Amino acid sequence: MGKKARIRPISICLLRRGAEILVHEAYDSVKERGFARPLGGGIDFGETSAEAVIREIKEEVGADITGVELLGIVENIFVYEEKPGHEIVFVYDGRFVDTSLYGQESLEVVEGKRKFKAVWRSPDALRNGPCYLVPEEIWQFL
Repeated sequence: MGKKARIRPISICLLRRGAEILVHEAYDSVKERGFARPLGGGIDFGETSAEAVIREIKEEVGADITGVELLGIVENIFVYEEKPGHEIVFVYDGRFVDTSLYGQESLEVVEGKRKFKAVWRSPDALRNGPCYLVPEEIWQFL
């Protein structure tokens, strides 16, 4: 018998540059479709969702954030690469302490051994571009 599927609690941050938000883009080869997600990640046992989003942004881009405020919580049930997923997503607003980061078109993101880029995307690009925003329910906070 396989491992029991679990609901994963995560925290993400809507880092904004004007109307744009910072996202990392990925691709589902089964759906043949790209998607974009704000930065953040899993909440560790004994850690609040706010502490998690601050830690995750620090780990991923090496930068501190401030003004962290909970916008809301959404439930995300999805399929990625044919595998079902289920997340409870704490959606935060926040801003970089180092304002020079807003002048960069992309930021290097490190997640464990993986490296990728985070890019600024407008709502229009996220609606009509090759990468759609996930989880969809966070549109209400933009």
